[in-house]
Amino acid sequence: MEYEAFVDERIDKAVASVHTELSRSYIKQLIEDGNVTVSGKTVRPGYKIRKGDKVEVIIPPPKTLETVAQDIPLSIVYEDDSVLVINKPAGMVVHPAAGNYEDTLVNALLHHCGDSLSAIGGVMRPGIVHRIDKDTTGLLIVAKGDKAHQSLSGQLKTRTLSRKYFALVHGNVKEDTGTVDAPLGRDTRDRKKMAVTKGGREAVTHFTVLERFGQYTLVKCKLQTGRTHQIRVHMRHIGHPIVGDKTYGVKKEPFALSGQLLHAGEIGFIHPETETEMTFSAPLPEVFERVLDNLRNKNTFGG
Repeated sequence: MEYEAFVDERIDKAVASVHTELSRSYIKQLIEDGNVTVSGKTVRPGYKIRKGDKVEVIIPPPKTLETVAQDIPLSIVYEDDSVLVINKPAGMVVHPAAGNYEDTLVNALLHHCGDSLSAIGGVMRPGIVHRIDKDTTGLLIVAKGDKAHQSLSGQLKTRTLSRKYFALVHGNVKEDTGTVDAPLGRDTRDRKKMAVTKGGREAVTHFTVLERFGQYTLVKCKLQTGRTHQIRVHMRHIGHPIVGDKTYGVKKEPFALSGQLLHAGEIGFIHPETETEMTFSAPLPEVFERVLDNLRNKNTFGG
């Protein structure tokens, strides 16, 4: 049986290992809804599999999509019958959530793609393989069908889907290159935030210094893992929070910014259908370039 190798492991982690196309949050919801049973009985996500357990996973048919399609302009870097690569602007939320059901990337995608988006992510996240934060700009990939979604989700797990970010951080980063290997979990003092925590999920970020400005440093970060707010928390953890980050940054900024200077500038993956390697890049947004120009010219930035 497919679960015999997972004795003594948590049921949620075991299901995630078998069903690599499903997100952890979706699997947790399946378990909580009673769609995952062990020897005919419902269990909690933390249940540990025992020898002889018969695990059954029922994936219910997708609900009728309730998220509304909206005619919102998209910056499309690449598109074919399987995938879309989008350059997301600052201020756009990727998918609907409590209190924010309109004007998201998903609303725009529904208008652009109709019903061709994959349903694996659920009714609120059709086509969404991975996310970037509201005020982070740059590239993300969208799956048009379930087969593409399964392939791309698998690449995230095997780390053949590459993501590189550009960030302006506070302070002079002395090392030319470095790695932050620090587990992440929910901040015990503020559940809306993430923090480096003992017993958190593995999180690894590699960085390279591109340019130094004395009190600021431009770095390029490569994700080895993809945790929520990973780069933002990791750079703060080593004493170099991202400029403009209102959650993890410094209280007083000399720049008039609405969000952090973090840009998903490069993405690479293996095409789900053709199996060819594809790489895309997106230039830094105008406000990011303007801050850099002022730092290079040692001007005072305003507006």
